[in-house]
Amino acid sequence: MAAPTNRNRLRVGDGRATRWGITGLVLAVTAVALIAPLAIIFTEALGRGVGPYLEALARPDTLHAIGLTIFTALICVPVNIAFGIAAAWTVTKFTFPGRNLLLAVVELPFSISPIVAGVAYLFVYGAQGLLGPYLQAHDIRIMFAVPAIVLASLFVTAPFVVRELVPLMMAQGREEEEAAVSLGASGFDVLRLVTLPNVRFALLYGAALCNARVMGEFGAVSVVSGNIRGQTSTLPLQIELLYQDSHVLAAFAAATVLAGVALFTLVAKYLIEQAEVRRGERLAPRAPGH
Repeated sequence: MAAPTNRNRLRVGDGRATRWGITGLVLAVTAVALIAPLAIIFTEALGRGVGPYLEALARPDTLHAIGLTIFTALICVPVNIAFGIAAAWTVTKFTFPGRNLLLAVVELPFSISPIVAGVAYLFVYGAQGLLGPYLQAHDIRIMFAVPAIVLASLFVTAPFVVRELVPLMMAQGREEEEAAVSLGASGFDVLRLVTLPNVRFALLYGAALCNARVMGEFGAVSVVSGNIRGQTSTLPLQIELLYQDSHVLAAFAAATVLAGVALFTLVAKYLIEQAEVRRGERLAPRAPGH
């Protein structure tokens, strides 16, 4: 009996009913869980016109929350980029005891609830925490202030850049770096001229995800900031305060900023992926005669 050809071999999803059923399910869930909420945010925010929308967005406490969120992102994203490069380089280029444990610790924030992380910071830096008496004695305020917001945001976003860089660095191996070293390049030159150009798209993608998470973080920041209106309220916390105060238009107007950040991240992801595809096509070897 002849073996089935590729054309006759049955594959999962070949049936028309299965194909349409799965596609319809995915589209329905996407519409209900993703598209509809985003559409409602912009509809409610802009339903009364651009003027009321801009007026609601220009509330002093909302502007302060936006500024604080941007300030936090301007600190956390560069720090996480530097940390991600260093951690990925350490894990992929060096062999030492506990390397896998180090990688697991770096990815720990993915497994811990942000609220738990915020409570942990209270136990360390709070007034009754491990370092609380020392900080109070030296008039150093971390909890319920901007430093706590930055620390909590750094914790929850630490794995994003590392997670994008490590698989790519492992797949690329060490041959190019070793060749550069054999030609007399220093460690910094190898990193700057060989390693980073090869992982630049993953680095940009990780930075975009990190920025989106910093600006949208709620759980950990709500615990350590105290959510003081006009002082320690980031944009997600400000949205909650506005909604609780029945300032619905102002809440939706502020929410459009976070939704815009999410949409920008999706566009950046698409552009980065397309750039990777074009780069792969340029580097792919061509058959003779083409």
